[in-house]
Amino acid sequence: MKLTGIVSSRIEISESKKETSVPRKKKVSTEIMTEFVQANGLNFEVQKCGDQTSRKLALCLHGFPEHAISWRYQLPMLAELGYKAWAPNMRGYGNSSMPANREDYAIENLLEDVGHLIDTAGVDETVLLAHDWGAIVGWLFAIREVRSLEKLIICNVPHPAAASKNIGWRQYLKSWYIFFFQIPRLPEWLFGRAGSHGMIKRTSAFPENYSDEVMEIYSKNMNRPGGMKAMIDYYRDYFRGGLKRQRDIGFPIIEVPTLMCWGENDMALTKETTYGTEQWVRDLTIRYLPRISHWVQQDAPNEVNAMISAFLLEEDVPQMIWESKLV
Repeated sequence: MKLTGIVSSRIEISESKKETSVPRKKKVSTEIMTEFVQANGLNFEVQKCGDQTSRKLALCLHGFPEHAISWRYQLPMLAELGYKAWAPNMRGYGNSSMPANREDYAIENLLEDVGHLIDTAGVDETVLLAHDWGAIVGWLFAIREVRSLEKLIICNVPHPAAASKNIGWRQYLKSWYIFFFQIPRLPEWLFGRAGSHGMIKRTSAFPENYSDEVMEIYSKNMNRPGGMKAMIDYYRDYFRGGLKRQRDIGFPIIEVPTLMCWGENDMALTKETTYGTEQWVRDLTIRYLPRISHWVQQDAPNEVNAMISAFLLEEDVPQMIWESKLV
C-alpha cells in the first residue's frame, strides 16, 4: 500500500507553570567573556557571563572531548536569571593548566578543583550544572558534599549507583571506548588525528547547532600537544581505581534538589542506566528528551534552557514531546 504525503515530526514543550515568589531578574549583559581564574594551585580558563558581582554562582562543567564552549547556549540564560555564570575548561582542557601525570586527574583532584573554583567566586549560593565527564564530577561533588549547593543539574550521565545497578550488555557495548582508553598511547594517536572532533557533530541530532567556529575550537582543543592524553587520563585513573574508591566509601542520598536532562538518543549511554535514580536522590526531577543526542544542551538548547530556567525559578519543569504527523 502506498501512502501519499509527507511524514513530518516536530518538537513541542508542554508547559504547566505555577506561580512563584522568585522574581525574574532585570536585563543584564549576556556577552560571554574569557578570563583566567587561579584555583587549587592551577590556572583555569573560564568563560564568564552575567553580573560578576552577583552573590549567586552557576558553575557549568563540560564533558569529553568538549570545551567550555559547550555551554554557549546556557550561559546567557543563566546570566538573565541573575547568576554569575561560569563555564571553566577543566584541568587538561583548553588553555587551563595541564598536569602531566595520570594521577593528577584522579576524581578527588577534580572534586577539589570545583570546590576551589566556588571559593574563588566568592558567592553565597551555587548551582552546579554538569554534562558527561563534568556530570561524573557533579554527581560525586553533591554526594560528598564538598561544598554547599543550592541545586544540581545533570545532563546525560547517570548517578554512579544507578548506573552500576542497571548496567547490561547494551551498555557494555556502548562503553567499548572506556576499555580502549586503557591502552597506552594508541588512543591519543587515534583520537588526536585531524577530523576526530567531528564525532560530536556527526552524532548530534541537530548538526546545524555546531558552527564552523565552534567546531574549530573543539578541533584545536583535541589537537593541543598533550591534550588528548590529559582528556583520556580522566578515564584511565577513574576506571583503574577512582570509581572503586568512591564505591568503597558508599553513595549516601543526595539532599540537594536535582534536575536530570537526558537526551534519549545517546550513543554512549543507555536510558536504562537512569532508572531508579530516585533511590539515591531525595528530590529528583528527570526529563527525557526524545530523539536528542548525548550532547543534549547543545542539541536542544531552547528545550533544555526552558527546563533549567523553570527548575531554578521553582516552577513546574516542562516536558519535551515528539509528535509525528502524516500531512
